[in-house]
Amino acid sequence: MVQSSGVRRACALLLVAGGLAGPARAEELVLPVPTVTIYPGDLVKETMLRQQVFPPTYRARAAVIDAPLAIVGRVARRTLLPGEPVPVNAVDDPRLVSRGALTTMIFEENGLVITTLGAPLQNGGLGEVIRVRNADTGRIVTGTVQADGRIRIGAVH
Repeated sequence: MVQSSGVRRACALLLVAGGLAGPARAEELVLPVPTVTIYPGDLVKETMLRQQVFPPTYRARAAVIDAPLAIVGRVARRTLLPGEPVPVNAVDDPRLVSRGALTTMIFEENGLVITTLGAPLQNGGLGEVIRVRNADTGRIVTGTVQADGRIRIGAVH
């Protein structure tokens, strides 16, 4: 019986100590940070990030991203340093089409498919609606950037 009361006392101390440490950890700031230098234009991968604990008194110079999933799959707009929080404006969605670079425009309706080349007038990422100049006619149309880098003109499917 002496042993069991000693065990109970030790468990109670651990619970109290754990309870005191619990709220302090809840106040700590855990942010994703790069593990390597990430250069502008690099696609951020999950293996390039780790979680780092910052003290509750830490104040970033700018708004920073607090979830790794908000960074993974995005492109660095500027150099991201190891161990430093990532500012919100330091990453951007990947661009599938670039301004001025010829790309395929596609129009599909009722079984009719028309393809031609066009020069985007702006950069575009997946699902963005951008303006494109038809390379043959010079006419400017709007279209939606597709996952394969083509621009869908006309009705949304």
